[in-house]
Amino acid sequence: MEEFGKALIKDLQDFFKFEQVSGGEEALERWVIIPDINRPGLELSGYFIHSEPRRIIIMGNKESSYMKTLPPEILKERFEKMTDEYTPCMIFSKDVEIPEVLIELGNYKTFAIFRSQLPTYQLMVDVISFLSERLAPNTNVHGVLISVYGKGILITGESGMGKSETALELIKKGHILVADDRVDVYKYHNAVFGTSTELLEGMLEIRGIGIIDVNKMFGASATLAKSDIDFVIALEKWDQDKQYTRVGIEDEDQFYEVLGVKIPMQTIPVKEGRNIAVLVESAVTNFNLKEKGINSSKEFEQRVYDFIKKQNEEAK
Repeated sequence: MEEFGKALIKDLQDFFKFEQVSGGEEALERWVIIPDINRPGLELSGYFIHSEPRRIIIMGNKESSYMKTLPPEILKERFEKMTDEYTPCMIFSKDVEIPEVLIELGNYKTFAIFRSQLPTYQLMVDVISFLSERLAPNTNVHGVLISVYGKGILITGESGMGKSETALELIKKGHILVADDRVDVYKYHNAVFGTSTELLEGMLEIRGIGIIDVNKMFGASATLAKSDIDFVIALEKWDQDKQYTRVGIEDEDQFYEVLGVKIPMQTIPVKEGRNIAVLVESAVTNFNLKEKGINSSKEFEQRVYDFIKKQNEEAK
């Protein structure tokens, strides 16, 4: 089920270490629900139609210059509307003077005003990036997320298919675990990334052995906090009546869809005697080659075509 992330003003302040100049602790409990900011040029001029009050306000040098042209009573009137109960907070960029009337109003209305050491353009980019990630639509999937050859690989399949055992073998080969059992997936712009739940972070469940601590067993470099999901490998029980891909040109490309994003997918049938970890590495290598425009299946198809053409010409 798709959900959306949440963020408090306190999360923003803790991450960026802004200097708080008004509002106190209570003001930090306001929610941020829109991953965007507002540069309030029109609002300072008194035009509030179509203004979105739920965005964080950022004040830069241009706004500061304009504020200095306004009489104190007009400035207070404009600030009254801009610091309503829907607006999360207001942030002033580096070296921008904060009017005393605004600080007094912020304390009176329990409204957070911050001072940043970042220039305006950098402050805007960083805040939007932070909010886009924190408020991203998210869901969770059953599987294992592991970084193989620098690609985020989501291994899915029914319970008992050997997903965690495959991950353990890949970790022994030097690949990196992100999440086991439950993968929390977030959509960021047009891509998705996955993380582990806090409870299971760095842990791997192996049937017959139990929970193992990957960090302690293989070192801190054996785990990652998060990774993009670039490729999905679906493990399924071998079905002797099913026709599986042999050459690679028989079927159309497969995709795994999550949060509206289609991710390239490869199905690998599981049965005794197959080294799934080696097959995963091979599938990822083949995926990397395809991204670079090298398709072994298509090359083989062309080779067969050229061979048949040559045979026909010799028969004439």
